[in-house]
Amino acid sequence: MSRRTKDRLTYKATPVQVSVPASSANLGPGFDALGLALDLRDVYVAQILDDEGFDIDVTGEGADDIPRDGKNLVIKSMMRGFEFMGGKPRGIALRALNTIPHGRGLGSSAGAIVGGLSLARGLVLSGQQFMSDNDLIALATDLEGHPDNVSAALLGGATIAWVEDRMGVATGCATKITVHPDIRALVLVPTSHLSTAKARRLLPETISHHAASINVGRSALLVHALTSHPELLFPATEDHIHQEFRREGMARSVDLMKKLRAAGVAATISGAGPTILVLHTGNQQERDEIVKSAGEHFTPFDLDISSRGAEVASV
Repeated sequence: MSRRTKDRLTYKATPVQVSVPASSANLGPGFDALGLALDLRDVYVAQILDDEGFDIDVTGEGADDIPRDGKNLVIKSMMRGFEFMGGKPRGIALRALNTIPHGRGLGSSAGAIVGGLSLARGLVLSGQQFMSDNDLIALATDLEGHPDNVSAALLGGATIAWVEDRMGVATGCATKITVHPDIRALVLVPTSHLSTAKARRLLPETISHHAASINVGRSALLVHALTSHPELLFPATEDHIHQEFRREGMARSVDLMKKLRAAGVAATISGAGPTILVLHTGNQQERDEIVKSAGEHFTPFDLDISSRGAEVASV
C-alpha cells in the first residue's frame, strides 16, 4: 500500500524497520579512512503520518538524553534524506531501540545517521531510484563530518573510505572489503564518555612527514591483514598520528592500549575513544587474559565482525 503526497514522492503507508551495526573507525593507523562493522545493532521503526509533527519514543542506551523533536539525529537524517529525494512528509512516527553505547567510539551517531537515511529511502516507493548507496554515503558523510563510521554502518564488513572533490563539493565515498573469517573483535568499554568533537580538538594541526609515512604503510598493511593475513594484525595496527595525542581525554584507555600492545596484542583506540578495540584470532584463554589485564574499569564485549550493514525491512 502507498499514498501520493503533494511532493514528487510516493510514501509507503506501512512502517519500515532498519537495523544498523555498531562500528569502529581508524583501527589504529587508518585515521578517517578505515572502518569496521560490529554485530551490535540499533533498531529503528518509522512510519509516515498524515498529521504534522513527530511522534518519537526511544528506549535503551542514551534514551534519557535523546531529543524527542526535530533535533533527534535519526529524524534530522530522515528529513535530510527526504529533502534529497525531493519530498517532505507531514509527520513521522519513530520508535528506537538503542544498544550501541553513546560517546564511546562505537559509531552511535553514525548508526543514527545511516539508520535515518535508510528509513527515509525505505519509506519511499522505489526509493533506490531516488537515493543510491553512493548518495547515502555522501549524505551521511556530510552529516557526520567523516566517512569511516557511516560507510561501515551502511555496507558492513570492513570499509575503506575517502573524500573526493566533485565540482567543489567534498563528497564521501567508500568501498567494502571482506574480513578474514578467523578475525574476531573484543571491545573494552569504559564507564567514561568522550565526544568526537572534544577528541578531535586534542589533535595537533600538523604531524611530521615521518609519522605520516609510517601510518601510510601500516594502513596498507592493515588492509592486507584484515582480508588475508591476520597474523599481521599487530604490526598493521600501529599508529603514530592520533591516539597518543588524545591521552588528555582518555588517559586510562591509552595506558591500557599501550600495555596490551607491549604484550603483542593488536589493540587500538576505537574511533574517537575511549573504548579499546582488540582484533585477534586467539583462543578463550588468551581472550580471558586480555580481559583480566583491563581490570574493573572496562566492560568487555565479544563481538562478531558484521558482514551485514544496515538492513531494511517492511513491518
